[in-house]
Amino acid sequence: QVRLVESGGGLVQAGGSLRLSCAASGRTFSRYNMGWFRQAPGKEREVVAAINWSALSTYYADSVRGRFTVSRDNAKNTVYLQMNNLKPDDTAVYYCAADSRQSYSGSYSLEYNLWGQGTQVTVSS
Repeated sequence: QVRLVESGGGLVQAGGSLRLSCAASGRTFSRYNMGWFRQAPGKEREVVAAINWSALSTYYADSVRGRFTVSRDNAKNTVYLQMNNLKPDDTAVYYCAADSRQSYSGSYSLEYNLWGQGTQVTVSS
């Protein structure tokens, strides 16, 4: 079973940047699609970005496209979310997720079965 641990969240001013990391345990990380989600208070969880196992297929929500970049380092069992030009609307708990139901998929996933505990991102205006 893959265990996911996020880090890198914090408080930043609007226009600033943060890089979130998600470290995965287990030898099977490199096979799986990975995703980043967020949930703001009073709102439903939404997908932010997704990446397939080879990093050749990625997805971004319209609200973050051009500002956020998802990447992965399979040798380090880590997936990243680089967030630039942050806005107050980006304030949320950010979750890393893995789709262990399929391996070596040619396309990203939008549904996941394994989740991290989340990391808080707060953007002040």
